[in-house]
Amino acid sequence: MPRIVCSALLIDMDGVLVDSTAAIARVWSRWAARHHMDGERVTALAHGRTSLATIRELFPHATPDLHEEENRWMERGEMEDDGDVVALPGARALLCAVPQPLRAVVTSATRPLAEVRLRAAELWDLVGHLVTASDVTHGKPNPEPYLKGAASLEMPPQDCVIIEDAASGTSAGKAAGARVLAVRTTNEDAELLAAGADWIVNDCASLRCWLSANHKLNVELPDQENPRLPKMS
Repeated sequence: MPRIVCSALLIDMDGVLVDSTAAIARVWSRWAARHHMDGERVTALAHGRTSLATIRELFPHATPDLHEEENRWMERGEMEDDGDVVALPGARALLCAVPQPLRAVVTSATRPLAEVRLRAAELWDLVGHLVTASDVTHGKPNPEPYLKGAASLEMPPQDCVIIEDAASGTSAGKAAGARVLAVRTTNEDAELLAAGADWIVNDCASLRCWLSANHKLNVELPDQENPRLPKMS
């Protein structure tokens, strides 16, 4: 079986650990309707990025105060809409398999929203190091979130493997100098490969992780014969 050896994992939240797709779509669709925009297009633009970055892009000429007001509206809506937020397959097993000092959750959600979703998915008890939109100046696809995630573990990003579902997060991880293992929960393979993904698997349930005697993480991937996917090593 193909196997990755690394020092630590940096793990995205939405689409990797937590299934919040329906909630995100509902809230962004309501927001888009308020502004007479296409909800599907807005939701696609927002995935894997901070809400504030999306709002700034959609309203480039608005004042910073208006951007912040709209961002607060979004955060309230997303925090209130968690009824069907659940853990994705393999999420809990992955967190249990990797010691806390060797993993960090790195998300584009704000810290309050991340806590709401992780609690709803019954994963909050397993989260140690957490880097959120509240902790960075520049969100994904900027490398800052993953650079801070690696720093929180006192690890060089080059020694880390990032688990991501979004093209924007994949780009952020590669820009940080890390290797990226993408999951097929959100974006198409072609988008993930174009963003620089080193490996692609279906979800976290496809992985088997263990700590070796030399304190290195081993991440075993399923055999893949699809020639469109990058060669594993």
